[in-house]
Amino acid sequence: MKKTLTVMTLLAASASQAAGLAIDTQSGRATGMGSTGVASMKDASSIYYNAAGILGVNKLDVQLGASLILVDLGFTPDATGVKQTQNPFSPPPNAYFVYKINEQLAAGVGVFTPFGANSKWPGDFVGRQIARESRVATYDINPTLAYAPLKWLRLGVGFQAVYGTVDVRRQVVAPSPPFPAGISGEVALSGNTWGLGYNAGVQADVVPGQLTLGVHYRSRVLMFLEGDSDFSGFPDAAAASFQDQPIRLDVELPASLGLGVSVTPMEKLTLAADANWVRWSSIQQLLFEFQTTPTFNQPSIKQWEDRWNFRVGGEYKVTDALAVRAGFVYDPTPSPEETLAPDLPDADRLKISVGAGYAFSAFRVDAGYQLVLLQEKRSAFTPLPGTYGGTAHVIGLTLGYSP
Repeated sequence: MKKTLTVMTLLAASASQAAGLAIDTQSGRATGMGSTGVASMKDASSIYYNAAGILGVNKLDVQLGASLILVDLGFTPDATGVKQTQNPFSPPPNAYFVYKINEQLAAGVGVFTPFGANSKWPGDFVGRQIARESRVATYDINPTLAYAPLKWLRLGVGFQAVYGTVDVRRQVVAPSPPFPAGISGEVALSGNTWGLGYNAGVQADVVPGQLTLGVHYRSRVLMFLEGDSDFSGFPDAAAASFQDQPIRLDVELPASLGLGVSVTPMEKLTLAADANWVRWSSIQQLLFEFQTTPTFNQPSIKQWEDRWNFRVGGEYKVTDALAVRAGFVYDPTPSPEETLAPDLPDADRLKISVGAGYAFSAFRVDAGYQLVLLQEKRSAFTPLPGTYGGTAHVIGLTLGYSP
């Protein structure tokens, strides 16, 4: 008996505030400055933004933070014209520790979530056979070392140990024939694994105190997830044909390259601009491989395309203790119209950010807010054409200690 199960879901990117699956708000200060940091970050969060920047700490810098992501994503199918929405919530955390050994050498470690998403469509969602509920997270443990061969030149390198998890739930309709029409159930898919990668960066003070240039690269990370499938809700006549079994999913997290410039035109003002390239073309399809019943296997074609995103930001020191910030981001989706589906909903993003920081004694608190405008994105995906769009609110909060 031929049995076909379309499993088109890996993770839903709706709750990621950056295009694709990226989460680029990894510190409260950077969040307020439009997520810039390749040339402008010179604290412990540089472990994420540019490894070379950790040499900017005084002696010791410790940061703990999180980015609260609240999304209002809507989809209007062409067939009905009735908009359906989801409102997921995600709190990806981050933590950094850096110790400056001497003026030329610094070391540290960061833990953060560079990719992640959380999606839950309503129970009557028109595309529930494609996607209903899904969660993904990658946790990056990033030991980092930076060295300054010259006073104006900083080099950094890091090692990435990445732990990834995925949990997916969707409706499954039993094929007819051989089963009577209308028989359905659910499948829950879960898996996890470790992957390895590296990152490297450079910062150069072209005009000391006024102009800094930066470059930062993160390698791809291959993830070979293994886990289980759990079928439920089928009547007895069909349950025997949908047996729980091991699954496998191979994913390549994309490499990225960041180019940045930081300018200090006056003592209290810092301006920054970044251009970031992401190799999203590493995601051409998503395929859960069922180890017992390979006839269930069917790839979800994505054919994502490489993209550049652009960010600008600024910080003004009102006093020695208080700083205010603002920024803007243009972040285009890597998904072409033909493959844009509710399992990975996406749209071009415009992000407007504001923030502030306050230092007292050896402690400081940095907060940033981003209003994310998901531009209306047309989907020509044959099974379910329509339009995606919405908004998101991102709040980045970081507590820091630097004696």
